Amino acid sequence: MDILIKNCRIVDETKDMIGDIYIKDGKIVDYGKSLDIDCKTIDGTKLVAMPSFIDMHAHFREPGYIYKEDLYTGSKAALKGGYTCVNLMANTHPICSSMEIVEYVLNKSKELDLIDIHQTLSATKNFDGKTIDHLDQIDHRVNFISDDGKGIQSNRTMYQAMIKAKEKDLTIIAHEEDEELVSIDTRLSENIMTFRDIYLIRLTGAKLHLAHVSTKEAIEEIRKAKKEGLKITCEVTPHHIALYDNEYKVNPPIREKEDVEAILKGIIDGTVDIIATDHAPHSKEDKEKGAPGISGIETAFPICYTSLVKSNYISLNRLSQLMSGTPGKLVGINKGKIKNGYDGDIVLIDLDKRVIIDGHKFMSKGKNTPFNGMEFYGEIVATIRKGEIKYNGGITVDN
Repeated sequence: MDILIKNCRIVDETKDMIGDIYIKDGKIVDYGKSLDIDCKTIDGTKLVAMPSFIDMHAHFREPGYIYKEDLYTGSKAALKGGYTCVNLMANTHPICSSMEIVEYVLNKSKELDLIDIHQTLSATKNFDGKTIDHLDQIDHRVNFISDDGKGIQSNRTMYQAMIKAKEKDLTIIAHEEDEELVSIDTRLSENIMTFRDIYLIRLTGAKLHLAHVSTKEAIEEIRKAKKEGLKITCEVTPHHIALYDNEYKVNPPIREKEDVEAILKGIIDGTVDIIATDHAPHSKEDKEKGAPGISGIETAFPICYTSLVKSNYISLNRLSQLMSGTPGKLVGINKGKIKNGYDGDIVLIDLDKRVIIDGHKFMSKGKNTPFNGMEFYGEIVATIRKGEIKYNGGITVDN
């Protein structure tokens, strides 16, 4: 399918210009001014065209917890939020500790043909905190291992997992939480595990990606590690950027104002690499019972655009880098830039459009959000994957 987007503002991590984008056979083959091609055309006047977003950290709950979310509803929610690629965590049922489960998820996503999905394998078998023999079965389809949702408590196991990850060129996504300390002090719980894992990558040379970083101390330690040249990246979430002193239950918890200020500083100076949603949909009943998490993939862009760009902390280019460019590099895919030869994955956005968040209107099965009733800017008008409009929020296409 050929499609031409005309007269839009084209923005990625390196460019900001007015022009057209031509997608043919699923790839961007040209962009620039005054392209004249006989094909289906979208009038992008007053819209911004950005590379579609890539979520490094999401939970679609399939297999096993499909009453919370499934691959279909999660993919539809992703498209509404401007995402065409997600990296899913392993805390399904059964836990994703085998290539058979990876294959199930990948095959199902191909059948759905909505978004591209990468599946993370558990770092320890069935999250038992000690067994890593299953990692020997990993093939090229997996780039990340993680016990997200629990974290690896044993120092010895984490050390061994890092050795194995380095051997197989995998990145460990670390959920930093000391279970013995979390009931006493959640800040200490996150920090002490963060410090431990940074020390361990210094010893092992493994690649470490720190998930949902939320404390000022962790941000500072990551900054030091990067200056040292360690193989470390990190992500922060929209809710840890936009909220503070809020009791809505997430893990790690929403922190204090000074932590948000540290995250903002980390975003500005490059300490923070990625904004990931940690999309964690729950049923109403599970949320009422205390399940931690936010259904955040549909609201990430307007929250981040309003909190970061419209508030004059960073440029739209930097936001594109955080939500598309860097995660694309980390996942190792041909997405995340508007560049000839890259996948024709584009999100069209009306930056001036006010968005009032209403969880009841989510595509996701999970309606759980602390942002209900809040107003932000930046409506997703359309999401295009490989030249096909997968979400249409109101654009017209001329044949």
